[in-house]
Amino acid sequence: MTKPPLTLYLAAPRGFCAGVDRAIKIVELALEKWGAPVYVRHEIVHNRFVVDGLRDKGAVFVEELEECPPDRPVIFSAHGVPKSVPAAAQAREMVFVDATCPLVSKVHLEAARHHDNGLQMVMIGHAGHPETVGTMGQLPEGEVLLVETPADVATLTPRDPERLAFITQTTLSVDDTAEVVAALQARFPAIVGPHKEDICYATTNRQEAVKVMAPKCDAILVVGAPNSSNSRRLVEVGARAGCAYAQLVQRATDIDWRALDGIGSVGITAGASAPEVLIDEVVAAFGDRYDMTVEKVVTAEENVEFKVPRVLREPA
Repeated sequence: MTKPPLTLYLAAPRGFCAGVDRAIKIVELALEKWGAPVYVRHEIVHNRFVVDGLRDKGAVFVEELEECPPDRPVIFSAHGVPKSVPAAAQAREMVFVDATCPLVSKVHLEAARHHDNGLQMVMIGHAGHPETVGTMGQLPEGEVLLVETPADVATLTPRDPERLAFITQTTLSVDDTAEVVAALQARFPAIVGPHKEDICYATTNRQEAVKVMAPKCDAILVVGAPNSSNSRRLVEVGARAGCAYAQLVQRATDIDWRALDGIGSVGITAGASAPEVLIDEVVAAFGDRYDMTVEKVVTAEENVEFKVPRVLREPA
């Protein structure tokens, strides 16, 4: 039986970013240096395949620091943690390594600087997301007000409307965030913004590639986890940019082939915590069913690299 023809557009950049790469490397190097088990507070990155792979090597994932024995190393996830977490680890005299993405740490420092200057912070982010919890936890209670939508801006009651600054979660939709920023600036003209946009380069680049790809595609599949903010934003961006069918899949077994019946083109991308092996798996699944032509959609070249903490570069 002849396979139907299909053009598969492969977004570039896609998948792992420098912060995710560094976080995974931190767990692997910690296991090499101290042996198993090494404890990790929260999923190191939002991807079950990655987490399971590290668990197989001896990483133990826990929700809270209290679950970790004091005599084993603990690693904090790439999303960042409230200040109270390293303070508690120090109080218990634990060895800990902070795998917070340096671009998230930049937002933490920004918030602290504005706080030192007497400004109250407004954070644009998703309630309950580990990155939002970590960033808000850099400052005392009540010093960071959270908004998610332009409607939230209307109900804000800051201490002093003239003394405000805003920061954002690094993995948001660029377009949605612009709408919230516009609402903040309209209501609080004196509000201070970041020197350089908080949304990270990887989030921005992956969304840009999807925007370029979407008009060419009958369907877009984003390889990523349901709890990955940047992956879910890619699905939204694809739909908004004109693709009739945009879906999140964790791996090839999640593809709904019936929904794709009759398509002539598909776009494939992946969130910043999805490994290339899962993208290859999805592409191979299409190759099994279609006479496939692969075209790359390249919108940026990425060569960012972050060093691992010094403690892991030194011998045990």
